Amino acid sequence: MTDVRSVSAQDRRSAPTQPGSRMARRAAAAAPPPPPEDLPPRGHRGRGGGGGNRMRILAWVSIATTTVMVAGALTGYTVYRDAFSNINKKDVNKDIINPRPPSTGALNVLLVGSDTRAGKGNARYGQAQARMADAGGKRTDTMILMHISPNRDKAQLVSFPRDSMVQIPQCKNETTKQVMPPRRDMINSAYNSGGIACTMSTIEQLTGIRVDHFVEVDFSGFKNIVDALGGIEICLKSGVNDRASKLTLPPGKSRLNGEQALGYVRLRKYGDGSDIQRIKRQQIFLSKVVAKATSSDLLTDVPQLTGFIKAAAQSVTMDPELANNPEKLIEIAQSAQQMTAGGVKFITVPWMPDPEDENRVVWKEEAKDLWAAIKSDIEIAQPTPSASASTKPKVTIKPEQVQVQVLNGTTTQGKAREVADLLSKQGFRVVGLGNYATPDGTSLPATQIRYAKAAATGGDYAEALAGMVLPKPAPTAGKVRPNTTDVYTSPVPLPSTAATAKKAPVIQLVVGADFKSVKVEKLPDSVNNNTITASQQKNVCV
Repeated sequence: MTDVRSVSAQDRRSAPTQPGSRMARRAAAAAPPPPPEDLPPRGHRGRGGGGGNRMRILAWVSIATTTVMVAGALTGYTVYRDAFSNINKKDVNKDIINPRPPSTGALNVLLVGSDTRAGKGNARYGQAQARMADAGGKRTDTMILMHISPNRDKAQLVSFPRDSMVQIPQCKNETTKQVMPPRRDMINSAYNSGGIACTMSTIEQLTGIRVDHFVEVDFSGFKNIVDALGGIEICLKSGVNDRASKLTLPPGKSRLNGEQALGYVRLRKYGDGSDIQRIKRQQIFLSKVVAKATSSDLLTDVPQLTGFIKAAAQSVTMDPELANNPEKLIEIAQSAQQMTAGGVKFITVPWMPDPEDENRVVWKEEAKDLWAAIKSDIEIAQPTPSASASTKPKVTIKPEQVQVQVLNGTTTQGKAREVADLLSKQGFRVVGLGNYATPDGTSLPATQIRYAKAAATGGDYAEALAGMVLPKPAPTAGKVRPNTTDVYTSPVPLPSTAATAKKAPVIQLVVGADFKSVKVEKLPDSVNNNTITASQQKNVCV
């Protein structure tokens, strides 16, 4: 990820200090750059974590829609083939003109909520120009990258603050197909001018993560889904009478139709007014949507389920590779079902105020650790064979118990220190650096992990290290002699238990040309503090 602050300020397109006419700016979106901009919501860096923590409503729409629209497929796809055929499709591959990261065993889906006011009843949520046929142009209300692990057993949903100042790569204008030059701009401007193709390309260039598929949804889609489910019950500690969200509700339990539900999840002036409290309400609401859509009552009611799938299918747009692949849709749905089982985490990109404009944000350096965690989650875990009666069970060895000497076996200067820093951040105790030269002076083709032949437990410690290196090397007995050695100081504090590692054998990691990365399982506090686990949100009155 490049530091967005490194670009010259003169390339910056600053937004007006007053909100102005958002619809007028929308109308300009069809022309070549510069693209339109809008202001972030007021107080976005106030109580509750700011712009990134907004997790806007249409993100929840996208997630819920992707999950529940395939509920029928869990009981038999052929019965609902016609309903699935109603999914809107858009092929954008030909419009992505930048190099793309490689695909992996994981599944990465970009969820985009469009705040276009086109559609029945939606103009009331915007200004006068929203009543035009095209609703004055579409804009991204939300961008979330949903990362589903290769085993499809957990998911991370990363929210991108739409007022993030980033480097937008060259893209085709969605309307004119003219190539727009790279620029520093708000991340949502990629969608405003270049559509979903430019948004996908921007995310890929910033993170190095391949975006496999996308899902778009708008206000109408959200309302249709809730109505098709027969409404969703919520519970409030106090009543609501809010003109901004068009919502009036009494205290206690209420069953919300689509229109009321949209107002509820858009509600700001309630409780302490913080973004965090609003996010928790949205999480609870989404959990109810998913629970109801995957309940046995719905799945066994063929007419209701058919109508529901049709409503959901007509409310979203997907790439053809996803829309025409029911098996892949089922994978996403089954993963999202784990929201109530602790398998889904919602993460906001760690951010800080933009030094050039306090109304904008830039991403912290720690965001790189988040991208590394997603990129290194590429292997399908193999089941651990059960130990026989005659086999002594292995003792689990933690990273902080492993001492590592990192040797650079490549011709790339500084590679040993780079890898050592990655290991230290994951808790390993790096005790030294060095260089290892091959007889012919070329890079060692494959990374090696070695331990002393005399170390009785060396293989166990080496295996613990090997499990964190990509691609995974097979541990080998017998150490190599370094050509040079050097001391190493960790950039992060050592774990309190690291002292016990001094009694463990020192394992050598000889970095070869095939080395890709160290798995990232331990994220910095700036990421963890902006992470919400779905299962921890209690279903209580709010």
